[in-house]
This record gives sequence, C-alpha cells and structure tokens, in this order.
Amino acid sequence: SQKADISQKNDLSKGVNISGHVKETKYRSAALPWTITPSWDGDRSNLVKKYLMLSKSRLTCLVVVTSMAGYAVAPAPFDFSSFVLCSIGTGLLSSAANAMNQYHEVPFDAQMSRTKNRVLVKGMITPLNAVTFAFATASCGLTILYLGVNDMTTILGATNLFLYTSIYTPMKRFSIFNTWIGSIVGAIPPMMGWAACTGNLSIGAWILGGMLYAWQFPHFNALSWNLRPDYSRAGYRMMAVTNPSLCRKTALRYAVAIVLLSSVAPYFDVTNNYFAVEALPLNAYFCYLAWKFYKNSDSGSSRQLFKFSLLHLPALMLLLLINKKRWYLGQKEKMDEEKFEIRFPPETNEPIASHPNKYTNVIPVAIAASPDS
Repeated sequence: SQKADISQKNDLSKGVNISGHVKETKYRSAALPWTITPSWDGDRSNLVKKYLMLSKSRLTCLVVVTSMAGYAVAPAPFDFSSFVLCSIGTGLLSSAANAMNQYHEVPFDAQMSRTKNRVLVKGMITPLNAVTFAFATASCGLTILYLGVNDMTTILGATNLFLYTSIYTPMKRFSIFNTWIGSIVGAIPPMMGWAACTGNLSIGAWILGGMLYAWQFPHFNALSWNLRPDYSRAGYRMMAVTNPSLCRKTALRYAVAIVLLSSVAPYFDVTNNYFAVEALPLNAYFCYLAWKFYKNSDSGSSRQLFKFSLLHLPALMLLLLINKKRWYLGQKEKMDEEKFEIRFPPETNEPIASHPNKYTNVIPVAIAASPDS
C-alpha cells in the first residue's frame, strides 16, 4: 500500500531504497568507520561479567529454559541428575556458540548501534581468550552430555553448535536463508531436552521442535524490522532489509503454523485435548499481532509483536507442561501394574504373567494362581 511504502521510505536508512531492496553501492558507503579491535588493557576486573556478556547470558538462559521444557514435557520418568546435566551441557554449548559468533562478527558488530559495545569490539577480552573460552565450554558441554546424559542429546548438541557457528553466522552476510537456519538452531534445544529424558526423538519431540522453529520467525522478523538501518550498515542480508514484504508474510505464516501444531499435539498423544483449547486464545492473539504487522508494516506493530512473542513462548511451554499426556495416564498405568505380577506355572520356570505391555501371554493374578499356589 501507499502508506506502507511511505513508512518504508521513512524507516529505512540511506542504504535501502523505497522497495526495501539493498543498493550495493549505498551498502558500502553507509558503513560506519571501524578500526582494529583495541588491544586488551590488562584489566581483570569484572571478568565474570565480561565472559557472561561474551556468552550472551540472557539468550543462553532462554536456550536452557527451552531444553528444560523439552525434558519436562517428555513422556518418561523425571531423572533429576540427567535433567541438571542436560541443562548445564546445553548452557555451555550455547555459550561456546555465542562466543564464536561474536569472534567472527567483530568488524560488523562495530558498525551496528545495538552491538558496538560488545566485549570483543571494545577490546575488553582478546580474540585469543574468546576462542579459548569457546573451545573450553564446547568441550566441557559435549563431555557432560556424552557421559552424563546420552548419545542422542550429544549428537543434537554438536549439530547445533556446528549449524550456528559454521553455517548460520557466515550465511548472514550473503543470504536471507540464514533466518531459516537460525530457526533450526532455536528448535533443537527443546528436542535435546526430550532426547535427554526419553533417549529418542518420537513425534512429540518434532512437534515441540516445530513450535520453537515456527516461533522464531514472528519473534525475529519483528525484532529485525526496527533494526533495518543497523543491519544495512553492517551488510547483513536480512529479510527486513532486502525483502520487507517477505519478512512480514513469513512472520504471519509461521504464527499460523503454531496454531496448527498446537492442534495436532493432542492427536499424537503429546498432550491432552484441553491443550488445544487452552492454547487457542494465546495463539490467536499472536496471529492477530502478526497480521497487524503484515498489514501495517510500521514500527509500532512490529514492537507489539516482538514484545508479545516474549510472553507467548513461556506461556505456551507452561500450557504444554500442564497438559502433558503422561500425567493423565500415570495413575491408570499404576493401577494396571498392581493388577499383574509375574507367576511361574508348575510346568515351566518361565514367567508368563506381567505388565500387559511387556508380554503377550498376559494372565491376571486372580486367574493364573492355582488353589495350591
């Protein structure tokens, strides 16, 4: 619309034309001056704070929370030790990935208002120390997952580390498909939690991962909308910069996808039927804000969508946890187990009666027991 075009013209930096497509010459001329990262001044004060900044501690906490949610929702007995070790390992891998991401992006971070004060840009930590920190945390994280959790979780963690540092980070410079890769990275931590609890990736893990995958698009596209001048100066190929229309459409499409995934969760016995009903108002409002963002294409609607996305995700995870299917089957399964026990008939020494899910020849105790037993 004409209103949207005027908004785009007013919002974007000089490096982007009215249609939202980057002009390569402007891309370079709009860049801010950048000098080599200053050498470390030897200041050891607040080292913990500096390494937390290098780890992107708030983002890492969100990653850990989603892995915890995956573990808690999984249909298997809760084991405290594997839960804690999975959380620690996931957090360490996230810290390593974020440290390497900042190491690779120092020249570009220096050109963005949002990132120009990061520790590597300001020389608070040397590049060598950052790489050493990343290697140490990655090694510890993978070791903890391998020795303390299981192979499946370790493989997922290693895959995610590779995707973030070796594919997503460099792809930001030349393709908008970096957002799709980044969404895969965001979807894997809850699947790690599920795998840590169950040792496999059943349909529930994929539904949970799909929800996190879909959530990334309205969340990040809304965030990046108001950061277009920054991304343009730094030369990042984001949808919000190179194709604003696709940016808004994608946010809306994946908001609708969350509604569909929430609807099929009860069908596959991930949750009870109440979940689809309880999640509908939450998801519907999320879709409404995504639609406003698509329709208006202004800063106000993008901020609304972004802020609500921060509430939407924990609320959706909480509903998943409250309505997990196993909690409603647990009492019935316990009663079934009390009705059956192993018996050894006179003819053989082989057990023929046990829990109904474990043996085909199931004989209730009241029937299998003879008067002489």
